[in-house]
Amino acid sequence: MILEPMQYALGLLSGGLVGATLGLVGGGGSILAVPLMVYLVGVSNPHVAIGTSALAVAANAAAGLANHAWAHNVKWRCGGIYAAAGMVGALAGSIFGKMVDGEKLLFLFALVMLLVGVLMLKGRGNPGNPGAECNREKAPKVLGYGFGSGIFSGFFGIGGGFLIVPGLVASTGMPILLAVGTSLVAVTAFGLTTAASYAFSGYVDWSLAALFIVGGVVGTFAGTRLAAKLGSKQGMLTTVFAGLIFCVAAYMLWQSGGAMFAA
Repeated sequence: MILEPMQYALGLLSGGLVGATLGLVGGGGSILAVPLMVYLVGVSNPHVAIGTSALAVAANAAAGLANHAWAHNVKWRCGGIYAAAGMVGALAGSIFGKMVDGEKLLFLFALVMLLVGVLMLKGRGNPGNPGAECNREKAPKVLGYGFGSGIFSGFFGIGGGFLIVPGLVASTGMPILLAVGTSLVAVTAFGLTTAASYAFSGYVDWSLAALFIVGGVVGTFAGTRLAAKLGSKQGMLTTVFAGLIFCVAAYMLWQSGGAMFAA
């Protein structure tokens, strides 16, 4: 697929926005990547947008993970268990996602965004337990949440951080800031698994992905630094971000719903 120079420039800008969001709140960058690819950059094939964004988000998440690891905000055991279960789910989800019509996939994606926004608002005041660990008692719960998050991640071609962060909090009881850092282990793994599946089917624009990644690395660095400064205000950040999710979801429902009914 050949894009115009302006579209590639918008891809660079979009990558910066996604990276900043990933670094700031751990999740949500990926849920914005697909609509940015489709409605701002102008990628006409939703499956290409999904495959390309999955690769870019995985790379951006890896950059964010390095920054959070440096700040000691990562529970590696929890992240590894969550990611291992989620990669299996992501592979299965990506296979089914490619079978669904592109506009229907975007419509379903928007509905999931609305659900996630509600869940984020619901859990924004939970302080968490800084000493939480993934012991034998909690491991089955972590595996279950990881597998479920992976299915959604693969199906919609997203990193899944917006599901992983509340999933980690619910399954381990860790604070939101540690969940943000730890979630990036799984976001990276989920994104790579989904991107590999879509790339195998020819649904990745490598040039656009490269620009998205470059913008995302810069954005992630800035977002992570800001997250460290505003760690005590995560509730406010979550509220603002949930509002952004609602707005984007409403726009996607309007656009994809109109296309579905017009057809």
